[in-house]
Amino acid sequence: MVAPRAYSALLVLFIGAFPTRHGAENPPYNAPAPSRTLDLLAFRPVEGPSSGPAVYYHVAETQEGTLLRADYKPGLETVAMGIEIPEQFRQKIRRIRWSWRARTFPVGGDECLPGRGDSAASVRLAFKRGLKWYILKYVWTTQSPLGAVCDRKRTLLLARDTIVLESGGRPGTWLREVVDVRRAFIDHFADGDPEADVPDFVGVAVMTDGDQTRSESAADYTAFEIVF
Repeated sequence: MVAPRAYSALLVLFIGAFPTRHGAENPPYNAPAPSRTLDLLAFRPVEGPSSGPAVYYHVAETQEGTLLRADYKPGLETVAMGIEIPEQFRQKIRRIRWSWRARTFPVGGDECLPGRGDSAASVRLAFKRGLKWYILKYVWTTQSPLGAVCDRKRTLLLARDTIVLESGGRPGTWLREVVDVRRAFIDHFADGDPEADVPDFVGVAVMTDGDQTRSESAADYTAFEIVF
């Protein structure tokens, strides 16, 4: 995998509604927490080819709403699509939510096995302090153990964990995910220390791939929302 690069895009409003999974949300006094949604049109290639037919994502207007659709075919180079979090929000975000569905699972994709690390869908959360990147990669893979943490990397300039958030299931099923951004960073990169200094949350990226298993892979993403 190529090391993450700086994301560049805009933040605007987008509305979507799907069933909620993974994490109870209890804002005080039953008031909705302030939030903003990420414009799917603002996602740009941040890894792999940057233009032309090699970029196998497109924004689709459907009866279900606006979707960022990924259709990987064997032989293509892997592409990740990302968006930057504006600087004024980077220390304020409490949670991130999104909806996704796997349409085609890569055959035998398993993020915990070398040489088979493909997922129908993945969402990467990027933090940055100085020159060092911290990446939490949440995946919906074919057959990895649910909840497993795999492919850990620790170098001078990069710390990365891959977390199996979903594994297998019926293709075409929408799921809604919620991640506590600060808690996730502390759990994975600060040994659970609640007083740890959490760096800026700088970007979000998605990736659908099948290059290692040489198989088709497809997914839809929508309703990315940051909550303060």
